Amino acid sequence: MGQSPRVRTPGARPLANRGGTNRAGTNHVDAGNGPTVAESFMTARINLGKVFRADSPNFFWLLGITIVLVIIGLLMVLSASSVDSFLQDGQFFGAFARQAAYAAIGLPVMMVLSQLPLVFWRKWALTFLAIGCVLQLLVFTPLGYASGGNRNWINLGGFTAQPSEFLKLAVAVWLGVALPRSVQRNGAANWKVLLTLLPALLPIFLVLLGGDLGTVIILGMIVIAAVFFAGVKLRIVMIPVLLGGLMVFLLAVTSPNRMARIFSYLSENCTDYTNSCWQPLHGKWALAGGGIFGVGLGNSKAKWSWLPAADNDYIFAIIGEELGMIGAVLVLVLFVLLAIAFMRIVKDAPDEMVRVTTGAIMVWIVGQAFVNIGVVLGVLPVLGVPLPLLSSGGTALIATLLAIGVVLSFTRASKKDYR
Repeated sequence: MGQSPRVRTPGARPLANRGGTNRAGTNHVDAGNGPTVAESFMTARINLGKVFRADSPNFFWLLGITIVLVIIGLLMVLSASSVDSFLQDGQFFGAFARQAAYAAIGLPVMMVLSQLPLVFWRKWALTFLAIGCVLQLLVFTPLGYASGGNRNWINLGGFTAQPSEFLKLAVAVWLGVALPRSVQRNGAANWKVLLTLLPALLPIFLVLLGGDLGTVIILGMIVIAAVFFAGVKLRIVMIPVLLGGLMVFLLAVTSPNRMARIFSYLSENCTDYTNSCWQPLHGKWALAGGGIFGVGLGNSKAKWSWLPAADNDYIFAIIGEELGMIGAVLVLVLFVLLAIAFMRIVKDAPDEMVRVTTGAIMVWIVGQAFVNIGVVLGVLPVLGVPLPLLSSGGTALIATLLAIGVVLSFTRASKKDYR
């Protein structure tokens, strides 16, 4: 089969000498001549010397904060999960060992992704979105099962996974590729740019079918962030915001379980202590019990079967109890620094795809972190979303590390490919 002509810019070196990236920094894709998956991963083989000779300080900023959060997360999972792990498996370190194994997988893969060229993401964005939707459909087959009232998990030979976590990354990358093209074609003030969102609404609908409203809200935040960072006019951005808010309201009022959570959140003196109020109250008590300096790492009382999901959705409560206000504030500061790192990358990038995708991933990771912390503090009703990079859960950890790997690849390209 013949190949279509390659798009070239004046004075640019051959593609083979540039790792498959576009030196001009434009938003088009080489027509039919992009690298295959195998070629891209061959060029992205792990070479530590090249990995740590990144051109941009943003690379080290983002990588360093990520590693610090992962280490803190492993320590807190070790402490928070020890009691429940022993009661379930007879091993104090079972949950920690699994989380450490996922971190050992996710961190190297993150570094591999950091070597991929921008053209790789442009070429395969839609394919990744389609694969994510197919995986999400598996939750409605015999492979799928429910957990915490949501049918959002699959079990493959004893290996459990939550496909919706990978859908977050697929949606962010797809919108980063598609939205800038739509804005360039239709203009930033034309409502037609919102038609680009239609493929992204399918995964949201699939997750919603499983009943996971918390993940749906995070996916909606990703979509709105992508539209905003694409430069769409505010009056156009407000359309998906209002529609999303209306959808969340309708889903909340039509679910007795969600309404119970909302009423327990709104109630000043919660009366349903043994049901909907149990987890929020014990989470607040754990935070309060830590004081300024905490009771010491490993000395939590709440983790002794008093606080459900102590190593997952409510791990911030254990952080506050064991490490005190100082430890809790440190975690908050780290997520603020993570947001600053993302914003530096958005500011420095001359490519629209980089800005949109990085902005969407930032809102996903940092936004979800503050949603989780807001739930523990009682600022928000219980939504059931984990604390990124800190909560136990292999799928969530790996998906978050993959997303950061994508952004790390942008930091390398921002200096090498657009000068």
